[in-house]
Amino acid sequence: MALIPATILTGFLGSGKTTLLKRILSEAHGQKIAVIENEFGEENIDNDILVTESKEQIVQMSNGCICCTIREDLREALQLLAAKKRKGLLDFDRVVIETTGLADPGPVAQTFFMDDEIAESYLLDSILTLVDAKHAPQQLDDRQEARRQVGFADQIFISKSDLVAAEETEALIHRLKHMNPRAPQQKVHFGDVPLKDVFDLRGFNLNAKLDIDPDFLKEEEEHDHDHAHGEDCDHPSHKHEGQGHHHRHDDDVKSFVFRADRPFDPARLEDFLGAIVNIYGPRMLRYKGVLHMQGTERKVIFQGVHQLMGSDLGPAWGPDEKRNSRMVFIGIDLPREILEQGLEQCLV
Repeated sequence: MALIPATILTGFLGSGKTTLLKRILSEAHGQKIAVIENEFGEENIDNDILVTESKEQIVQMSNGCICCTIREDLREALQLLAAKKRKGLLDFDRVVIETTGLADPGPVAQTFFMDDEIAESYLLDSILTLVDAKHAPQQLDDRQEARRQVGFADQIFISKSDLVAAEETEALIHRLKHMNPRAPQQKVHFGDVPLKDVFDLRGFNLNAKLDIDPDFLKEEEEHDHDHAHGEDCDHPSHKHEGQGHHHRHDDDVKSFVFRADRPFDPARLEDFLGAIVNIYGPRMLRYKGVLHMQGTERKVIFQGVHQLMGSDLGPAWGPDEKRNSRMVFIGIDLPREILEQGLEQCLV
C-alpha cells in the first residue's frame, strides 16, 4: 500500500484553522481526506462544524471526507485509520491533523519518524501554520507556542490581513521571515487557498531544494559585511526600538544560515552535529542543509526536527555547478556563535 500523505495544520487560537479546513473539505477536488482533530481532552468547540453529533469516533461526511475526533493518543488514531483503510473499511487519500491552538507541532511531527508502525503507513508531507495578522504581534510577544508554530512551518498562511493596515502586515511578514526564512508566506482571505499550496509540499522530503527567502539572505549578507556585532552593537536591527523595517522584536525563535565553499570532513561533521543535537535538540525546531562533502561527487542532504536527524545522498553536482554548503537552523535561543565556530572546524 502506498504511503498515506499527512499534513499538520497548526496556528494560534482564532487564526482561522477551522475556516481553512472547512474550505479544503468542502471543495470539489475529488480527494478523500481524513481529518484528525487532535484535541487532547479539551472541549472541542469545532465539533458542531465538522462532525455531526455521534457516539462514533469516526464519522464519514457526505462528500466522502472522514472526521476522527481524538481526545487521547494521536498514534492510536493514525493506526486505527490505516488499519481500516487496509481492510477496505474506510477509503481516503490523505490525512490532515488539526492541532489545538496551544499545541507544539514538534511532538506531532516526531510521531511520524519515531514510530515504526506509523512510518510504514504514512509520509509526513508538511506543517502548515496559520497566523492571524490582527492578533499575531501580541501572541508572538506573549506566547512561545505561537513562536514555535512559526518556527516549525513549511508554509505560513497569514489570515485577517484585511483587518490591519498594510504596513502592519508588512512588519509581520518581515518578523516571521526572521523566525523562519524557509517557509513561504501567503495572505489568505477566509481560508481561500489553492490546493497546490496546501498539499504535496514535501516539506519533510530529503531533497536538494533548500528554500530560503532571498530577501533574508540579502539581509544576512549585508549584516555579515557590515561589521561583527559586539555586545554594544548599535546596528539598527539589534535595537529594540530600531526604526523602519528592521525587526524590533528579539524573538527567541530565530534562524540563521551557514554557508561554506570548502568541503566538510564527513567524520568531523557527523561528530559535531551529533553532539549539538544531543545538547540543543529540544531547542532545535527545524534544520536542513545541502552539503558539499569531501569524498563524494554527490550532494549530501540532511534535515532534522528536534533530536531526530536524517541524511541522504542527493543528486550529483553539475559539471559547472559551484560546490558549496548551505544550512539553515531554526530554533529557540540557539547559540549561533558556537554552531558557526563548530561548523567552521568541520571544514577540510
